[in-house]
This record gives sequence, C-alpha cells and structure tokens, in this order.
Amino acid sequence: MRAQTPAHVKDVFLAPYYGWVVERLVENIHGDVSQGETPEVPRYESTRGPGSTAEVDFWTNREVRDVQRSHLNYVVADTKRWEQSAAYFIDTHKAVRSFVKNSGLGFAIPYLHNGQMHDYMPDFIIQLNADTERYLILETKGYDPLKELKDAAAKRWLNAVNADGKFGKWMFKMVDHPTDVSGILSTMLG
Repeated sequence: MRAQTPAHVKDVFLAPYYGWVVERLVENIHGDVSQGETPEVPRYESTRGPGSTAEVDFWTNREVRDVQRSHLNYVVADTKRWEQSAAYFIDTHKAVRSFVKNSGLGFAIPYLHNGQMHDYMPDFIIQLNADTERYLILETKGYDPLKELKDAAAKRWLNAVNADGKFGKWMFKMVDHPTDVSGILSTMLG
C-alpha cells in the first residue's frame, strides 16, 4: 500500500504555501558575479525621485531632540532612550557629515516574511565625511525576533544599490546598544 502524502502538489499554489515558496526563491537566487552574471538590480520607486529631506513635514506627539548635523531640526524618538543616545553619538562624531532619523521620510527596505511583503524602516541614514559619496544605514536594535531577517534584507538591498552605483557607496550596521555607535562610526573614518 502506498503512503498518503500530507498535501497535494496543487496546494503549493494556495496561501500561505505559495508565499513561502516565493520567499525561499527570492532569498536564494542570486546572480553569479564571479561568472560574469549581473548582480541583483535595485527596484527604485517610480513615483518619487532620489531621496531627500526637503519635503519632510509632519506633526508628532513623541519626544524630540534638537540636533546640529541633521537636515531636519529635530530627531523624533521611537524609544525611551536608545535612539536619543544613538542620535547624540551620531550628531557629535567627526565621521558624520550629516544624518537623518528615518521618521517621516518613507525610506524602507522591502523583505518577505511568512510569504508576505513587509517594509523594514531602519533608524538612521548617515552621510559620512569622505572624499567619495558614502552612506551608512544604522539600526539600533534590542530584542527583535526578526532581527536576522531584517539584517539579511538590508544587506541584499545594499548589494543591489552598490552594484548600481548611482547613489554612492552604502553600508549597513546594526548595533545592539547605543554605546556601540561611536565605535562603528570610528571604523568609518578610514
């Protein structure tokens, strides 16, 4: 007697299985650049031009901090202390030309989780003091069950944007504690 399979092949086309299959394929199919294949190409928003803080304007009832090296006059905190501490270290570090807290900007990194698209919104975008155009996306992350997934999505985004090269060189760092920010920024000086 033949054993019964737990599902039919056609079930792969139903939710959530279809989304899970797509997620696994997207995570694991990459161009082999060592063999001359094109790396992943970024998908830019078609309705907006390159990112800018020029039109950021919103009201908030969250705590704000005054900063000097940001295009915006305040940093809006999403946490009780971590982001304020990180903003202080960023604002006072000599490796930083300018920065912005990613609040009201609409900057998001897409990722798949459980077969559905989500947006990961990292904490800070930092323009580094360098001879060439260089940026650091910085995330202050305590406990997050999706931490590794967001880290992988950010690195995939970086690979695509850096391969395109139109917007300078981008890096991503995730720190477990705000006191690590100064050390990360110091490594960017070289």
